[in-house]
Amino acid sequence: MASMLRVVLALSVLSCVFLTSSAQTCNSQTFTNNKRYATCRDLPQLTSYLHWTYDQASGNLDIAFRHTGITSTDRWVAWAINPNNKLDPAMVGAQALVAIPQASGSPRAYTSSIASTNTQLQEGTISYPVSGLTATYQNNEVTIFATLTLPNDTTSLVHVWQDGPVSGSTPQEHRHDSGHGSSKEVLDLVSGTTQAASGNSRATRRNTHGVLNAVSWGILMPTGAIIARYLKVFKSADPAWFYLHVTCQASAYIVGVAGWGTGLKLGSDSEGVEYDTHRTLGIILFCLGTLQVFALFLRLNKDHKHRFYWNVYHHAVGYATIIISIINVFKGFDTLENYVGDRYNDWKHAYIGIIGALGGIAVFLEAFTWIIVLKRRKSESKMPHGVNGANGVNGYGSRPQQV
Repeated sequence: MASMLRVVLALSVLSCVFLTSSAQTCNSQTFTNNKRYATCRDLPQLTSYLHWTYDQASGNLDIAFRHTGITSTDRWVAWAINPNNKLDPAMVGAQALVAIPQASGSPRAYTSSIASTNTQLQEGTISYPVSGLTATYQNNEVTIFATLTLPNDTTSLVHVWQDGPVSGSTPQEHRHDSGHGSSKEVLDLVSGTTQAASGNSRATRRNTHGVLNAVSWGILMPTGAIIARYLKVFKSADPAWFYLHVTCQASAYIVGVAGWGTGLKLGSDSEGVEYDTHRTLGIILFCLGTLQVFALFLRLNKDHKHRFYWNVYHHAVGYATIIISIINVFKGFDTLENYVGDRYNDWKHAYIGIIGALGGIAVFLEAFTWIIVLKRRKSESKMPHGVNGANGVNGYGSRPQQV
Protein backbone atom coordinates (compact mmCIF):
# COMPACT_ATOMS: atom_id res chain seq x y z
CA MET A 1 0.00 0.00 0.00
CA ALA A 2 2.80 2.39 0.96
CA SER A 3 4.73 1.61 -2.24
CA MET A 4 1.64 2.35 -4.33
CA LEU A 5 1.18 5.70 -2.61
CA ARG A 6 4.80 6.56 -3.35
CA VAL A 7 4.28 5.70 -7.02
CA VAL A 8 1.13 7.86 -7.20
CA LEU A 9 2.94 10.73 -5.47
CA ALA A 10 5.87 10.48 -7.86
CA LEU A 11 3.57 10.48 -10.89
CA SER A 12 1.73 13.52 -9.51
CA VAL A 13 4.98 15.42 -9.03
CA LEU A 14 6.16 14.52 -12.53
CA SER A 15 2.82 15.61 -13.98
CA CYS A 16 3.02 18.96 -12.21
CA VAL A 17 6.57 19.48 -13.46
CA PHE A 18 5.55 18.56 -17.00
CA LEU A 19 2.49 20.83 -17.01
CA THR A 20 4.46 23.72 -15.52
CA SER A 21 7.22 23.38 -18.08
CA SER A 22 4.78 23.04 -21.00
CA ALA A 23 2.61 26.00 -19.97
CA GLN A 24 4.30 28.78 -21.94
CA THR A 25 4.39 32.29 -20.51
CA CYS A 26 6.07 35.40 -21.83
CA ASN A 27 8.58 35.34 -18.96
CA SER A 28 9.95 32.02 -20.15
CA GLN A 29 10.27 33.02 -23.80
CA THR A 30 13.57 33.80 -25.50
CA PHE A 31 14.43 35.11 -28.95
CA THR A 32 16.99 33.98 -31.52
CA ASN A 33 18.64 37.40 -31.46
CA ASN A 34 18.96 37.14 -27.65
CA LYS A 35 17.14 40.43 -27.29
CA ARG A 36 15.50 41.22 -23.98
CA TYR A 37 12.58 43.54 -23.25
CA ALA A 38 11.64 45.49 -20.16
CA THR A 39 8.02 44.24 -19.96
CA CYS A 40 5.98 41.40 -21.37
CA ARG A 41 2.38 40.27 -21.27
CA ASP A 42 0.53 37.01 -21.88
CA LEU A 43 -2.29 38.23 -24.10
CA PRO A 44 -5.73 36.86 -23.15
CA GLN A 45 -6.71 35.55 -26.60
CA LEU A 46 -5.23 33.53 -29.47
CA THR A 47 -2.19 32.20 -27.52
CA SER A 48 -0.22 35.36 -28.17
CA TYR A 49 2.41 37.30 -26.24
CA LEU A 50 3.70 40.85 -26.36
CA HIS A 51 7.15 41.99 -25.23
CA TRP A 52 8.08 45.65 -25.21
CA THR A 53 10.49 48.31 -24.08
CA TYR A 54 9.15 51.86 -24.08
CA ASP A 55 11.12 55.09 -23.83
CA GLN A 56 8.48 57.70 -23.01
CA ALA A 57 10.85 60.61 -23.57
CA SER A 58 11.61 59.70 -27.19
CA GLY A 59 8.38 57.81 -27.90
CA ASN A 60 10.30 54.76 -29.13
CA LEU A 61 8.38 51.53 -28.61
CA ASP A 62 10.46 48.42 -29.22
CA ILE A 63 8.20 45.35 -29.52
CA ALA A 64 8.24 41.63 -30.14
CA PHE A 65 4.85 40.07 -30.80
CA ARG A 66 4.70 36.27 -30.72
CA HIS A 67 1.76 34.21 -31.96
CA THR A 68 1.80 30.43 -31.49
CA GLY A 69 -0.11 27.62 -33.16
CA ILE A 70 0.72 28.57 -36.77
CA THR A 71 1.21 25.08 -38.20
CA SER A 72 1.36 25.98 -41.91
CA THR A 73 2.53 28.76 -44.18
CA ASP A 74 -0.97 29.58 -45.43
CA ARG A 75 -1.69 31.80 -42.42
CA TRP A 76 -1.10 35.47 -41.66
CA VAL A 77 -0.43 37.08 -38.28
CA ALA A 78 -0.84 40.76 -37.40
CA TRP A 79 -0.39 43.08 -34.46
CA ALA A 80 -1.75 46.62 -34.69
CA ILE A 81 -2.26 49.91 -32.85
CA ASN A 82 -5.45 51.92 -33.23
CA PRO A 83 -4.39 55.59 -33.18
CA ASN A 84 -8.00 56.65 -32.57
CA ASN A 85 -7.85 54.87 -29.20
CA LYS A 86 -11.15 53.16 -29.98
CA LEU A 87 -11.62 49.79 -28.36
CA ASP A 88 -14.92 49.22 -30.13
CA PRO A 89 -14.33 48.99 -33.02
CA ALA A 90 -10.56 48.56 -32.73
CA MET A 91 -9.95 47.19 -36.21
CA VAL A 92 -10.97 50.10 -38.45
CA GLY A 93 -8.18 52.66 -38.55
CA ALA A 94 -5.64 50.29 -36.97
CA GLN A 95 -2.02 50.52 -38.09
CA ALA A 96 -0.78 46.97 -38.49
CA LEU A 97 2.44 45.01 -38.60
CA VAL A 98 1.79 41.89 -40.70
CA ALA A 99 3.78 38.69 -41.10
CA ILE A 100 3.11 35.87 -43.56
CA PRO A 101 5.27 32.71 -43.26
CA GLN A 102 6.88 31.56 -46.50
CA ALA A 103 7.60 28.06 -47.74
CA SER A 104 11.29 28.90 -47.60
CA GLY A 105 13.18 31.72 -45.98
CA SER A 106 11.97 34.30 -43.47
CA PRO A 107 8.33 35.40 -43.28
CA ARG A 108 7.24 38.36 -45.34
CA ALA A 109 6.88 41.30 -42.93
CA TYR A 110 5.27 44.59 -43.88
CA THR A 111 2.98 47.39 -42.65
CA SER A 112 -0.69 47.90 -43.50
CA SER A 113 -3.18 50.64 -42.69
CA ILE A 114 -6.66 49.13 -42.16
CA ALA A 115 -9.29 51.44 -43.62
CA SER A 116 -12.33 49.13 -43.54
CA THR A 117 -13.57 45.81 -42.24
CA ASN A 118 -13.20 44.08 -45.61
CA THR A 119 -9.47 44.75 -45.78
CA GLN A 120 -7.07 42.26 -47.31
CA LEU A 121 -4.16 43.80 -45.42
CA GLN A 122 -2.63 45.47 -48.46
CA GLU A 123 0.94 46.62 -47.96
CA GLY A 124 1.29 50.35 -47.36
CA THR A 125 2.67 53.00 -45.06
CA ILE A 126 1.22 53.55 -41.59
CA SER A 127 0.92 56.64 -39.44
CA TYR A 128 3.84 55.67 -37.17
CA PRO A 129 7.50 55.71 -38.18
CA VAL A 130 8.69 52.07 -38.17
CA SER A 131 12.19 50.66 -38.22
CA GLY A 132 13.71 47.21 -37.85
CA LEU A 133 10.58 45.39 -39.04
CA THR A 134 11.39 41.68 -39.33
CA ALA A 135 9.70 38.38 -38.52
CA THR A 136 10.64 34.79 -37.74
CA TYR A 137 8.78 31.51 -38.07
CA GLN A 138 10.04 28.69 -35.88
CA ASN A 139 8.38 25.85 -33.96
CA ASN A 140 4.92 26.86 -35.24
CA GLU A 141 5.43 30.37 -33.80
CA VAL A 142 5.48 33.64 -35.70
CA THR A 143 7.32 36.51 -34.02
CA ILE A 144 7.21 40.08 -35.31
CA PHE A 145 9.97 42.51 -34.30
CA ALA A 146 9.79 46.27 -34.83
CA THR A 147 10.46 49.67 -33.35
CA LEU A 148 7.71 52.29 -33.63
CA THR A 149 7.88 55.96 -32.76
CA LEU A 150 4.74 57.07 -30.92
CA PRO A 151 3.52 60.66 -30.42
CA ASN A 152 4.99 62.56 -27.50
CA ASP A 153 3.59 61.86 -24.03
CA THR A 154 1.88 58.64 -25.11
CA THR A 155 1.36 56.42 -22.08
CA SER A 156 -1.29 53.97 -23.28
CA LEU A 157 -2.68 52.64 -26.53
CA VAL A 158 -5.36 50.38 -27.99
CA HIS A 159 -3.81 47.35 -29.62
CA VAL A 160 -5.37 44.47 -31.52
CA TRP A 161 -3.94 41.18 -32.75
CA GLN A 162 -5.30 38.64 -35.23
CA ASP A 163 -4.53 35.68 -37.45
CA GLY A 164 -6.25 34.36 -40.53
CA PRO A 165 -5.94 32.32 -43.72
CA VAL A 166 -3.98 33.21 -46.84
CA SER A 167 -5.20 32.47 -50.38
CA GLY A 168 -2.29 32.52 -52.79
CA SER A 169 -0.36 35.42 -51.30
CA THR A 170 -3.40 37.47 -50.22
CA PRO A 171 -4.62 37.57 -46.59
CA GLN A 172 -8.26 36.61 -46.19
CA GLU A 173 -10.84 37.44 -43.52
CA HIS A 174 -10.17 36.09 -40.04
CA ARG A 175 -12.67 34.04 -38.08
CA HIS A 176 -15.35 35.74 -35.97
CA ASP A 177 -15.50 33.53 -32.91
CA SER A 178 -15.25 34.94 -29.39
CA GLY A 179 -11.46 34.66 -29.33
CA HIS A 180 -10.93 36.69 -32.47
CA GLY A 181 -13.67 39.12 -31.48
CA SER A 182 -12.02 39.83 -28.13
CA SER A 183 -8.38 40.02 -29.21
CA LYS A 184 -8.00 43.70 -28.31
CA GLU A 185 -7.36 45.76 -25.21
CA VAL A 186 -6.14 49.06 -23.84
CA LEU A 187 -2.51 48.67 -22.80
CA ASP A 188 -0.69 51.00 -20.39
CA LEU A 189 2.86 51.01 -21.74
CA VAL A 190 4.31 52.36 -18.51
CA SER A 191 2.65 50.21 -15.87
CA GLY A 192 1.79 47.20 -18.03
CA THR A 193 -1.84 47.20 -16.87
CA THR A 194 -4.66 46.59 -19.33
CA GLN A 195 -8.34 47.16 -19.90
CA ALA A 196 -9.88 44.30 -21.85
CA ALA A 197 -12.80 44.48 -24.26
CA SER A 198 -15.97 44.23 -22.18
CA GLY A 199 -18.22 41.50 -23.50
CA ASN A 200 -18.08 42.66 -27.14
CA SER A 201 -20.78 45.30 -26.52
CA ARG A 202 -21.05 46.16 -30.22
CA ALA A 203 -21.98 42.56 -31.03
CA THR A 204 -24.65 42.75 -28.32
CA ARG A 205 -26.05 45.97 -29.81
CA ARG A 206 -25.92 44.42 -33.28
CA ASN A 207 -27.91 41.40 -32.11
CA THR A 208 -30.41 43.60 -30.26
CA HIS A 209 -30.90 45.80 -33.32
CA GLY A 210 -31.45 42.80 -35.57
CA VAL A 211 -33.93 41.05 -33.28
CA LEU A 212 -35.99 44.18 -32.59
CA ASN A 213 -36.32 45.11 -36.24
CA ALA A 214 -36.88 41.61 -37.59
CA VAL A 215 -39.64 40.99 -35.04
CA SER A 216 -41.30 44.41 -35.42
CA TRP A 217 -41.01 45.54 -39.04
CA GLY A 218 -40.37 42.09 -40.46
CA ILE A 219 -42.94 39.94 -38.59
CA LEU A 220 -45.48 41.97 -36.60
CA MET A 221 -46.23 44.37 -39.46
CA PRO A 222 -47.13 41.62 -41.97
CA THR A 223 -49.06 39.77 -39.26
CA GLY A 224 -51.13 42.88 -38.53
CA ALA A 225 -51.94 43.25 -42.22
CA ILE A 226 -53.02 39.60 -42.44
CA ILE A 227 -55.33 40.13 -39.47
CA ALA A 228 -56.94 43.19 -41.04
CA ARG A 229 -57.37 41.72 -44.49
CA TYR A 230 -58.73 38.29 -43.62
CA LEU A 231 -60.26 38.17 -40.12
CA LYS A 232 -62.79 40.89 -40.83
CA VAL A 233 -64.42 38.64 -43.43
CA PHE A 234 -65.70 36.51 -40.54
CA LYS A 235 -68.74 38.06 -38.88
CA SER A 236 -67.81 36.66 -35.47
CA ALA A 237 -64.44 38.46 -35.58
CA ASP A 238 -65.99 41.92 -35.76
CA PRO A 239 -64.85 44.21 -34.10
CA ALA A 240 -62.14 42.05 -32.46
CA TRP A 241 -60.09 42.00 -35.68
CA PHE A 242 -59.80 45.78 -35.57
CA TYR A 243 -58.39 45.86 -32.05
CA LEU A 244 -56.02 42.98 -32.85
CA HIS A 245 -54.85 44.85 -35.94
CA VAL A 246 -54.26 48.09 -34.07
CA THR A 247 -52.50 46.30 -31.20
CA CYS A 248 -50.23 44.40 -33.57
CA GLN A 249 -49.31 47.42 -35.66
CA ALA A 250 -48.84 49.72 -32.66
CA SER A 251 -46.56 47.13 -31.01
CA ALA A 252 -44.61 46.79 -34.26
CA TYR A 253 -44.13 50.55 -34.47
CA ILE A 254 -43.02 50.95 -30.85
CA VAL A 255 -40.57 48.03 -30.99
CA GLY A 256 -39.46 49.12 -34.47
CA VAL A 257 -38.63 52.64 -33.31
CA ALA A 258 -36.52 51.14 -30.51
CA GLY A 259 -34.72 49.00 -33.08
CA TRP A 260 -34.30 51.99 -35.38
CA GLY A 261 -32.71 53.96 -32.54
CA THR A 262 -30.25 51.16 -31.75
CA GLY A 263 -29.44 51.04 -35.46
CA LEU A 264 -28.56 54.73 -35.56
CA LYS A 265 -26.23 54.28 -32.59
CA LEU A 266 -24.74 51.12 -34.06
CA GLY A 267 -24.16 52.85 -37.36
CA SER A 268 -22.31 55.75 -35.75
CA ASP A 269 -20.04 53.24 -33.98
CA SER A 270 -19.38 51.13 -37.09
CA GLU A 271 -16.82 53.03 -39.10
CA GLY A 272 -15.93 51.33 -42.36
CA VAL A 273 -19.09 49.22 -42.53
CA GLU A 274 -21.06 49.70 -45.75
CA TYR A 275 -24.72 50.07 -44.80
CA ASP A 276 -26.00 53.09 -46.78
CA THR A 277 -28.93 51.28 -48.42
CA HIS A 278 -29.92 49.58 -45.16
CA ARG A 279 -29.83 52.91 -43.31
CA THR A 280 -31.80 54.76 -46.01
CA LEU A 281 -34.52 52.11 -46.05
CA GLY A 282 -34.64 52.22 -42.26
CA ILE A 283 -35.28 55.98 -42.31
CA ILE A 284 -37.99 55.52 -44.96
CA LEU A 285 -39.62 52.84 -42.80
CA PHE A 286 -39.64 55.11 -39.78
CA CYS A 287 -41.35 57.83 -41.81
CA LEU A 288 -43.94 55.44 -43.28
CA GLY A 289 -44.60 53.89 -39.89
CA THR A 290 -45.17 57.34 -38.41
CA LEU A 291 -47.63 58.12 -41.23
CA GLN A 292 -49.55 54.97 -40.31
CA VAL A 293 -49.76 56.15 -36.70
CA PHE A 294 -51.28 59.40 -37.97
CA ALA A 295 -53.74 57.32 -40.02
CA LEU A 296 -55.15 55.91 -36.79
CA PHE A 297 -55.89 59.40 -35.45
CA LEU A 298 -57.19 60.65 -38.81
CA ARG A 299 -59.46 57.64 -39.38
CA LEU A 300 -62.81 58.71 -40.84
CA ASN A 301 -66.20 57.09 -40.37
CA LYS A 302 -67.12 54.46 -42.96
CA ASP A 303 -69.84 56.62 -44.44
CA HIS A 304 -67.71 59.78 -44.65
CA LYS A 305 -67.47 61.20 -48.17
CA HIS A 306 -63.65 61.25 -48.01
CA ARG A 307 -63.30 57.76 -46.53
CA PHE A 308 -62.25 56.37 -49.94
CA TYR A 309 -59.18 58.62 -50.00
CA TRP A 310 -58.30 57.64 -46.44
CA ASN A 311 -58.50 53.97 -47.47
CA VAL A 312 -56.17 54.55 -50.41
CA TYR A 313 -53.69 56.39 -48.17
CA HIS A 314 -53.84 53.76 -45.40
CA HIS A 315 -53.54 50.73 -47.69
CA ALA A 316 -50.83 52.23 -49.91
CA VAL A 317 -48.65 53.29 -46.99
CA GLY A 318 -49.30 50.01 -45.15
CA TYR A 319 -48.37 47.69 -47.99
CA ALA A 320 -45.36 49.84 -48.92
CA THR A 321 -44.19 49.60 -45.31
CA ILE A 322 -44.50 45.82 -45.30
CA ILE A 323 -42.66 45.36 -48.60
CA ILE A 324 -39.80 47.69 -47.64
CA SER A 325 -39.64 46.12 -44.16
CA ILE A 326 -39.02 42.65 -45.56
CA ILE A 327 -36.49 43.96 -48.07
CA ASN A 328 -34.63 45.85 -45.37
CA VAL A 329 -34.43 42.83 -43.07
CA PHE A 330 -32.57 41.02 -45.84
CA LYS A 331 -30.44 44.13 -46.46
CA GLY A 332 -29.50 43.91 -42.79
CA PHE A 333 -28.45 40.29 -43.23
CA ASP A 334 -26.37 41.30 -46.28
CA THR A 335 -24.61 43.96 -44.21
CA LEU A 336 -23.84 41.38 -41.53
CA GLU A 337 -22.57 38.93 -44.13
CA ASN A 338 -20.16 41.51 -45.52
CA TYR A 339 -18.94 42.28 -42.00
CA VAL A 340 -18.91 38.95 -40.13
CA GLY A 341 -19.29 36.34 -42.87
CA ASP A 342 -21.89 33.58 -42.54
CA ARG A 343 -22.11 33.84 -38.76
CA TYR A 344 -25.80 34.83 -38.91
CA ASN A 345 -26.92 32.35 -41.57
CA ASP A 346 -29.05 30.44 -39.04
CA TRP A 347 -30.87 33.68 -38.16
CA LYS A 348 -31.42 34.41 -41.84
CA HIS A 349 -32.79 30.94 -42.50
CA ALA A 350 -35.10 31.22 -39.48
CA TYR A 351 -36.50 34.52 -40.78
CA ILE A 352 -36.98 33.05 -44.25
CA GLY A 353 -38.94 30.22 -42.65
CA ILE A 354 -41.14 32.62 -40.63
CA ILE A 355 -41.87 35.00 -43.50
CA GLY A 356 -42.48 32.02 -45.79
CA ALA A 357 -44.99 30.63 -43.30
CA LEU A 358 -46.78 33.99 -43.12
CA GLY A 359 -46.87 34.11 -46.91
CA GLY A 360 -48.34 30.61 -47.04
CA ILE A 361 -50.99 31.54 -44.48
CA ALA A 362 -51.86 34.65 -46.49
CA VAL A 363 -52.25 32.63 -49.71
CA PHE A 364 -54.48 30.09 -47.97
CA LEU A 365 -56.65 32.76 -46.32
CA GLU A 366 -56.89 34.69 -49.58
CA ALA A 367 -58.42 31.66 -51.29
CA PHE A 368 -60.54 30.67 -48.30
CA THR A 369 -62.03 34.12 -47.69
CA TRP A 370 -62.83 34.57 -51.39
CA ILE A 371 -64.78 31.32 -51.26
CA ILE A 372 -66.75 32.72 -48.31
CA VAL A 373 -67.36 36.03 -50.08
CA LEU A 374 -68.51 34.37 -53.30
CA LYS A 375 -70.91 32.13 -51.36
CA ARG A 376 -72.37 35.18 -49.62
CA ARG A 377 -72.80 36.99 -52.91
CA LYS A 378 -74.58 33.98 -54.34
CA SER A 379 -76.90 33.78 -51.34
CA GLU A 380 -77.59 37.54 -51.56
CA SER A 381 -78.58 37.29 -55.20
CA LYS A 382 -81.37 34.88 -54.24
CA MET A 383 -82.82 37.32 -51.66
CA PRO A 384 -85.10 40.32 -52.39
CA HIS A 385 -83.10 43.51 -52.83
CA GLY A 386 -82.46 45.40 -49.60
CA VAL A 387 -83.85 42.78 -47.21
CA ASN A 388 -80.83 42.93 -44.93
CA GLY A 389 -79.28 46.19 -45.94
CA ALA A 390 -77.90 47.69 -49.07
CA ASN A 391 -74.53 46.01 -48.67
CA GLY A 392 -75.80 42.44 -48.49
CA VAL A 393 -76.34 40.17 -45.52
CA ASN A 394 -75.55 42.31 -42.47
CA GLY A 395 -73.05 44.27 -44.49
CA TYR A 396 -70.83 41.25 -45.27
CA GLY A 397 -71.98 40.56 -48.79
CA SER A 398 -68.70 41.60 -50.46
CA ARG A 399 -65.12 41.60 -49.34
CA PRO A 400 -64.73 44.60 -47.01
CA GLN A 401 -61.73 46.78 -47.75
CA GLN A 402 -62.08 49.32 -44.98
CA VAL A 403 -60.01 49.22 -41.81
